[in-house]
Amino acid sequence: MPYEQLEVVDSSKLTDADWAQINELQRSYQSGGAKALNGAMKKLAKDHPLKFATVWHAFFPDMFREALKDSIAEIGLTAEDISRNGQTVRKSCT
Repeated sequence: MPYEQLEVVDSSKLTDADWAQINELQRSYQSGGAKALNGAMKKLAKDHPLKFATVWHAFFPDMFREALKDSIAEIGLTAEDISRNGQTVRKSCT
């Protein structure tokens, strides 16, 4: 039984390689449903965590943003701390 295609909500920062990964995940979902997609996403997260984050953000940008905020809050930081540290790193690299 074919499943509906998953919707990419935010494609603004996707590369061709990201789209290839998304298409692979779509094929997993089409052929095996949520169980196959879950397995493919777990494998992607283990093998390529940054690619996983990029793809997850494309499908679920709001959920991704909230999960990221929650994760950094758990270690005692805020989004502003991260931004400030990123600006410091960028300045030191130039």
